Amino acid sequence: MKRLSPLFLVLVFTFSPLQVLAENKAPAIDKREVLVLTPMQREHVLGEMRALLSGVQNILGALAEDDMKAVADIARPLGRSMAGKAEDHLKGVLPKHFMQLGMAAHEDFDTIAALAESGADSKAVLGALSRSMNKCQACHANYQIYPLKSSAKKEESSHHGH
Repeated sequence: MKRLSPLFLVLVFTFSPLQVLAENKAPAIDKREVLVLTPMQREHVLGEMRALLSGVQNILGALAEDDMKAVADIARPLGRSMAGKAEDHLKGVLPKHFMQLGMAAHEDFDTIAALAESGADSKAVLGALSRSMNKCQACHANYQIYPLKSSAKKEESSHHGH
């Protein structure tokens, strides 16, 4: 019978418990505040977030081309004028801090548009865009959105055997 190397035994007994610990590690607990919204409210908020993200990507592309007119054209509709559309159904539902972050982000896009229109350089626009992205990051770090589960839908689906 072959004798096992002492180094082999040290490695096996050192790393095997670590592997077991790593595999059995409990998932991190998400401590963000849960926002429970109706499907319409949730789609509105997520749709707005997707529009802002798409706008950021398009602004970066326009900046790469040094096209300040395009930057302004992309940023302007994402400003306060966007925030005013269909927001009444969210007042009183979303936390004040969430709404403040959202409004500040919209104001940032007005600032970005104004900078681009005034002939500011790309560095100034990128600085404003970075400050806006800080608000996006803060929102995503603090909140998570779940759909409201309607009892009517539960009853309906249970009658259909789903």
